[in-house]
Amino acid sequence: VQLVESGGGLVQAGGSLRLSCAASDGTFSSSAMAWFRQAPGKEREFVASIGWSGSINYAVSVKGRFTGSRDNAKNTVHLQMNSLKPEDTAIYYCAGQGLGGTWDFWGQGTQVTVSS
Repeated sequence: VQLVESGGGLVQAGGSLRLSCAASDGTFSSSAMAWFRQAPGKEREFVASIGWSGSINYAVSVKGRFTGSRDNAKNTVHLQMNSLKPEDTAIYYCAGQGLGGTWDFWGQGTQVTVSS
């Protein structure tokens, strides 16, 4: 299965972007998917997870600004990012949960750059 992210880009602080992640098949229709990010010189960190039923958890740093969603019929998940800050600059990765409950599947990432 492949995960392909899209929607990254350059935006000014306070702006918005919508990331999408498309899975090549319906592998994750009954599994959780998530968004992670990695800023230069930092470790990869959790952003949001979206359960198969639509339940969502957010990192404290993005709660209230980011909104996750999924469309199981289209094998896609989205991350709507509003009120972006320069500290949101990172490569954003989509992940799919494996049978053991770990994030076993990863996309190639999409760059998000927020200018001040």
